[in-house]
Amino acid sequence: MFQFIRGFIRNESGTTVVEYGLIAALLSVAAIASMQAVGASVDLLFVKVKGVLSTTAAA
Repeated sequence: MFQFIRGFIRNESGTTVVEYGLIAALLSVAAIASMQAVGASVDLLFVKVKGVLSTTAAA
């Protein structure tokens, strides 16, 4: 029984999978945050263009 536990503790094959999972989660969070920031900038750009077009059309 103790030999099984020692072998289980020394086994590091699952560690790599966990590390890749954590890296993928971190990249996902970074991608979502950057997309939200870019989305807000694009929204502001369209609001500015809409304002320019509406004042040009009224003149």
